[in-house]
Amino acid sequence: MTSPAPATDAATRWDGQPVCVAGLGVSGPPAARALAARGARVTVLDDGDDEVRQARASELRRLGIEVRLGAGATAAGVPAGTTLVVTSPGWRPDAPLLAAARDAGIPVIGDVELAWRLRPVVGGPVPGGPVAGGVPGGNGRPDGSRQAWLGVTGTNGKTTTVKMLAAMLRAAGLRAAAVGNVGTSAVEAVETGTAAGPYQVLAVELSSFQLHWSDSLAPLAATVLNLAADHIDWHGDLASYARDKGRIYAPGTIAVCNADDEWSRRLAAGAAGVARIVPFRSGPPRPGELGVSGGQLVDRAFGSADGEILAAVADVRPAAPHNVANALAAAALARAYGVAPAAVAGGLRDFEPEPHRITLVAEIAGVTYVDDSKATNPHAAAASLAAYPSVVWVAGGMLRGEAADIDGLVAAAAGRLRAAVLLGRDRDIVAKALARHAPDVPVIELASTDTGIMERVVSEAAAAAKPGDTVLLAPAAASLDMFANYGARGDAFADAVRARAGLP
Repeated sequence: MTSPAPATDAATRWDGQPVCVAGLGVSGPPAARALAARGARVTVLDDGDDEVRQARASELRRLGIEVRLGAGATAAGVPAGTTLVVTSPGWRPDAPLLAAARDAGIPVIGDVELAWRLRPVVGGPVPGGPVAGGVPGGNGRPDGSRQAWLGVTGTNGKTTTVKMLAAMLRAAGLRAAAVGNVGTSAVEAVETGTAAGPYQVLAVELSSFQLHWSDSLAPLAATVLNLAADHIDWHGDLASYARDKGRIYAPGTIAVCNADDEWSRRLAAGAAGVARIVPFRSGPPRPGELGVSGGQLVDRAFGSADGEILAAVADVRPAAPHNVANALAAAALARAYGVAPAAVAGGLRDFEPEPHRITLVAEIAGVTYVDDSKATNPHAAAASLAAYPSVVWVAGGMLRGEAADIDGLVAAAAGRLRAAVLLGRDRDIVAKALARHAPDVPVIELASTDTGIMERVVSEAAAAAKPGDTVLLAPAAASLDMFANYGARGDAFADAVRARAGLP
């Protein structure tokens, strides 16, 4: 990896440089504005020409930025003289424009890499002091110089973890935000801040796409929460997907890994030049780790070797096993930055869980109804099912090449299943896995693809449930065969539950 440019030339190194920004989605406009503000000659290309892109193009043109929209905008290749291409993260490496840039020897980076290079000088001492057990200098460490980043990636749990982490950082009195794949562009975050000044530290959610397009990104501390087959259509195979996830562990980074996840351990162990490896686990921590003991989150890595209590498991909401793992990862990253135990606990108490992530909807006649529509792959659904002892499982939708993983999911969860209600395009794949691995579990298949089917889903699930059971929407599949997105699917489920309960 190359080293980021020094802070002293941040205002001059872009002056007059011809840069092409590929894509006018969420990440494109902030990147174009930031580059133009530094004097770069920016051209934005996007083959789309809808109303949203037209509005964005008009705004950028008023700033003197050239924008080419519509069919064929990228067909002519990279504009003459271009010295750098900044791509939207979702663009595949074999996209013609990016392939042409590569063939011409023009560097291609993503918006996250650009944001890393643009990090501001934050100045002044940082609350919390030096990194305990870390190494001085580099990677935006809390020494009062460049903005620090704490990176989070993984197949599942990224958004929850970065938001927990940001809450911990803010509880420590830091100027901090959750950014990146979580919604707020990393470029926008480095360009803004608070009334008191630039953000001192960012909790950055990083997708495998964003990491693929990064070459000098080197967070102070980072974690791969877990890894299972996902986005294979983009990466080509699991090894390539894992390799891009592992790019988050850069030389000098404190590598936080999940001791309970084989891929997370493997990627941390194979990372070259990391400052140290700090595992977290669901059980009691060993020296140098974080873990759970006596109902408490305990740190034996950044404080006393005997362990410091950071928070109670009860402070984690909801306290499902995989969510406790998210909290441990966030705590490890916060502690790597020097955050005190009290701020870790305060951040967890302040944290507001995102919707559709093991969200309690209602309890009716002794049966609990939970919306985990965000469980869009078998790995996420397995974690959700493991949180409840007796489940009426609502599953199905659009599988993304994960049919084989459904067998493992059902085999592991069979002892917890009281019944299953299946819907969506690939419900038969789930039904066949249940027949193989849980033949005694009653299965109700609903063929309708009308979104109003959720009323019947809830009715069938309620009929199968007994007091003490959990009716759990954890589909293990994407929603786009029936719904606009996983949020719409979760809302439909929650509305049906509330209607059954007579709630508004």
